[in-house]
Amino acid sequence: MRFASLGSGSQGNALVVESGTTRVLLDCGFGLAETSNRLGRLGLLPENLTAIVVTHEHEDHIGGVARFAKRHRLPVWLTAGTLAGFETLFADVETVQIIGQYGVFAIGDIEVHPFPVPHDAREPAQYVFSDGLRRFGVLTDTGSSTPHIESQLSGCDALMLECNHDSALLQTSSYPARLRERIGGRF
Repeated sequence: MRFASLGSGSQGNALVVESGTTRVLLDCGFGLAETSNRLGRLGLLPENLTAIVVTHEHEDHIGGVARFAKRHRLPVWLTAGTLAGFETLFADVETVQIIGQYGVFAIGDIEVHPFPVPHDAREPAQYVFSDGLRRFGVLTDTGSSTPHIESQLSGCDALMLECNHDSALLQTSSYPARLRERIGGRF
């Protein structure tokens, strides 16, 4: 199993997970050209991807998903809460799979284990990917750690953690007060 981040931050998030002939794109917060360019840096083309899995509906994670999936005929997996309000955007995507009750599912050679996290989104999920031999955990947007998160990520062979929260910088940022409160809150 291999993985590579295409980018992580408020301007966009995307990650590729690969096992055997299966390549899953986790989130797609970049536009079509930018996503293709970032894949190209890894020697990949969009047609080398098998599917897209989405964590939640914030623009930096879902912004390019529907257009990229439609253009490259990729199936998309996401929770019903994440899809809520975006149904028309995803109407032209050939295959949209709803992840129910955070149930485990497979995409080709990869088993995908979704789990809930505290975040200010409708039904956010983070994931552990497994090829049967190795486990790779991803934790990007979460307000705080929980025993459930820790148990889900326990025993992983590798973790990708997004750790870009800086309380002091947030208080002096140019963000509007409401956005600062949201980002600084427990979710």
